[in-house]
Amino acid sequence: MTSATAPSPLVWVTRPQGAAQAWVQALRAQGVDAQALPLIDIVALPDAVELVSAWDRLPSCSAVMFVSAHAVQHFMAARPAQVAIPALQAWGTGPGTEAALVAAGWPRDGIRCPSPDAAQFDSETLWAMVQADVQRWQQDGQVHAALIVRGADAQGRLAGRDWLAQQMVAAGLQVAQCVAYARQVPQLDAVQLAKARQALRDGQWWLFSSSEAAAHLRVLLPEADLSRARALATHPRIAERLKQWGWSRVVLVPAALPAQALSIKSLT
Repeated sequence: MTSATAPSPLVWVTRPQGAAQAWVQALRAQGVDAQALPLIDIVALPDAVELVSAWDRLPSCSAVMFVSAHAVQHFMAARPAQVAIPALQAWGTGPGTEAALVAAGWPRDGIRCPSPDAAQFDSETLWAMVQADVQRWQQDGQVHAALIVRGADAQGRLAGRDWLAQQMVAAGLQVAQCVAYARQVPQLDAVQLAKARQALRDGQWWLFSSSEAAAHLRVLLPEADLSRARALATHPRIAERLKQWGWSRVVLVPAALPAQALSIKSLT
């Protein structure tokens, strides 16, 4: 007689809309009960003037770094007609960005992204990958430039960290940055807000791959009781922020999806 397998805990995926749905489907395929509740809204900029200008600068760059798949999509959407993708490296911090670059037609041999089974999908992992190329550029006696394509919040403040830009400047690269899209607090309806409150009260699991998503939840539900709230964080920095904000239980899970699913299914 075999013992019954314990059901997988329900996990709320908080990534932006398209990414959340894809992640839910992938987790379900791995046997995890997942639902999407996007907590970051991605919107296009009012105009593409800055992006078109960035395309003009691109041929003089040795690398362009995209902070996310959304950065790739919005940047490529602004590509002027008849302008070819230049022969330079495209950097990203995870498999989602790599997939977006491939879908956009970027030559595979120019893409530098951490492998899908990397321990972390972050700037540190990417920087370790490209060190050999950067050192080679340092030795050729030429000036090398790089462009970082990223998002901004509703007030126009750059989203994310500046750590990678600092490393690039320290290595002698001339670094420019451009904003490709805006990240905003989503507009949840009454049903979604009720589900969120109930999930927090019931101690259901929330999966965060960005501390910004958790910050948006605080804006949407400022009165929320976190005494039973449980979170899964894909990076130590996110986990630390959630603890600071009072989440009752915070568990660090792998960034790579198969290992992440195994970790989630082992939760009690």
